[in-house]
Amino acid sequence: MRVLIVEDEPALADILAEGLRAEGMAVDTAYDGDTGLEMATVHGYDVIILDRDLPLVHGDEICRALAAAPETNARILMLTAAGTVDDRVAGLSLGADDYLPKPFAFPELVARVHALARRSG
Repeated sequence: MRVLIVEDEPALADILAEGLRAEGMAVDTAYDGDTGLEMATVHGYDVIILDRDLPLVHGDEICRALAAAPETNARILMLTAAGTVDDRVAGLSLGADDYLPKPFAFPELVARVHALARRSG
């Protein structure tokens, strides 16, 4: 399973990547929205873990673009500090397949990634 993590906090992105690799996943990371959007459109990922508040290109814009691109089969999991009900509804309305607010439990993240990958194109 191929996973892309788009997270502007490098320490968190690297910890997530290390943990997901230990679960047997192939993981790439991007630390800003511009790089994340480019990687998401060039490489075939099963799941994209996407922060909302990213530099250069906001996570909402990335989510909207990927959801509208028929050639992108990746499932999108928004992983963000914006965790109110309104935030979650907005993220899902943008095209995210799942939404997990920070702080989160790593085993739950892994379970959600596996569930999304089962549904990917």
